[in-house]
Amino acid sequence: MDFGLSGKVGIVTGASRGIGRAIAEMLAAEGMTLTLVARSADQLRALADSLKAPSLVQAVDLADPATPAAVVAATIEMFGRLDLLVNNAGATKRGDFLALTDEDWRDGFDLKFFGAMRCSRAAWPHLQASHGAIVNIAGIGGRTGTAEFTIGGSVNAALMNLTKALADRGVRDDVRVNAINPGSIATERLQLRLRSFASERGIDVARAETDMARAFNIARFGEPAEIARVVAFLASPLAQYCQGSIVDVDGGATRTL
Repeated sequence: MDFGLSGKVGIVTGASRGIGRAIAEMLAAEGMTLTLVARSADQLRALADSLKAPSLVQAVDLADPATPAAVVAATIEMFGRLDLLVNNAGATKRGDFLALTDEDWRDGFDLKFFGAMRCSRAAWPHLQASHGAIVNIAGIGGRTGTAEFTIGGSVNAALMNLTKALADRGVRDDVRVNAINPGSIATERLQLRLRSFASERGIDVARAETDMARAFNIARFGEPAEIARVVAFLASPLAQYCQGSIVDVDGGATRTL
């Protein structure tokens, strides 16, 4: 499908693997020029080599307060414009609330929330000039709290609120801001959870995948490409009337309003 993205320039954070890699591959296939951001230089270079589009590799840590502005500046210097920011970077620690440390909480907010906020702030004037868009990748844990996901749920809820606030500003500045809440997506992190689930129950991973999906009351786990397609839609002219939208892409796992 032609999403009308050819010739546009985007930044994808957390692009080295999983959902971020799938987003970069999808946008590049649609003809976008990309800045690829993550901490792993080797994985980013391998991704850049595989894409059939120009790309700029930025192997940096977005938890550093100065880094987001530097990434945006490098993008403008290299490509001369910016049309899309995809805030995907950031993983948060699971575990017993009483065992999670202040450092665990800081780590969770520093990369995923503050990284996204700072990237958005630095990118905003350029997106305003191009009538561009931001797509935030949050997560369904921000809608439905669970005991073992207190940090991630809190970060995702904050990112959803930031999405709404920036969308309100974006009405005036002609910048579209939307978010996606992925559910359980078949990434390396999910594979780790599946192996742990299998070990705890003395079953194989294939059985664990079926049982865990059933426990989540979904038919199956999602694929990274399914998130990437929604990103491409929200970034495109097809989604011109989407502003502050929070899209759950979770196989029906979220049943609340």
